[in-house]
Amino acid sequence: MSGTEKSTDVYVTTASESGPTALIVGGMHGNEEAGYVATENIKQWTIERGTLVTIPKANAEAVAEDGRTVDDGVDLNRQFPSGEEPTTDLAREIWGVVEEYQPDVVIDLHESVGIYDGDMIGGVGQVVFTSWDEAASNDAKKATDYLNENYVSRDGYEFSVGAFSPTDSGLDGLLTHKAARDTGALSFLAEVTSKETALDKRVQWHTKLVQQLVEEELLTSSGNEDEGGDNEDDGQNNDEENNDEDDNGDEKNQSPVARIQTTPQNVSDGSLERGDTVTLDASASKDPDGDITKYEWDLDADGSFEASGKTTTLSIPKCKRYPVTLRVTDNSGKTATDEITITTIK
Repeated sequence: MSGTEKSTDVYVTTASESGPTALIVGGMHGNEEAGYVATENIKQWTIERGTLVTIPKANAEAVAEDGRTVDDGVDLNRQFPSGEEPTTDLAREIWGVVEEYQPDVVIDLHESVGIYDGDMIGGVGQVVFTSWDEAASNDAKKATDYLNENYVSRDGYEFSVGAFSPTDSGLDGLLTHKAARDTGALSFLAEVTSKETALDKRVQWHTKLVQQLVEEELLTSSGNEDEGGDNEDDGQNNDEENNDEDDNGDEKNQSPVARIQTTPQNVSDGSLERGDTVTLDASASKDPDGDITKYEWDLDADGSFEASGKTTTLSIPKCKRYPVTLRVTDNSGKTATDEITITTIK
């Protein structure tokens, strides 16, 4: 919707190797910051095959106002009725992206104030809702198991998996529901919780979930499944349940797990000021069957890793967001990444 107050950007990355297409959407609700910050990071990924389509700020006007909706009160994520034309201009334009690129995977990133416990009362954080096919459910289960093992450190905050609501439930018009029902795409709606959780942690959860869900589709070359791109996920393996041996019966090397810790801890909530310095620490990274031999840092989101070492620092000269990527390499040459966003913007 270029030239209007609802104008937003769509980013498309196409790898040299053909493969599936994944669509990642954030900012459907403007006050759910983790989703659009994570999608802003994801749009910069280098992919090994296929096509990555991202819409970081689907409802850009609501994002600018930091509200779930804009003044008209229309919930954008209720404007995609299954089997029918979307009901607003913006919804029709977003659906036009789906029709143009025909994604095989659709992931919509949200956040909630509570934690999902099987119903919609009290919040729906820490759950990945999936389309009804077994493949989507299995993919979500593997992704959440991985996230719970490596990135969820508090009891009661573990991720679960749930199925989309049926058509007669009264909950209709969601983008992922329509994508699943009308196109057959594997569809996921991911919810993280803001309950006692800093923005950088919520962004990390979203980013890791997406990495897990599209690793096989986009981030691993079909020619050699043991070698991913620069954004190969930390610890992901295409045969996660049977990853102890390779095709020759030899023990298979596992990927390391990259993890960034910061001092001060809350670096994404806008409490930092110009002139502050953040210490970045990779010492919590681990390798399950070897040693980490290299720690590299991309401190300016240019795709180059200009700093090295287990720790480094970043000075904050301006009021803006600073995406940071850590890449670790183990003694067998396998890599993994972790990302956070440091910000002085409230």
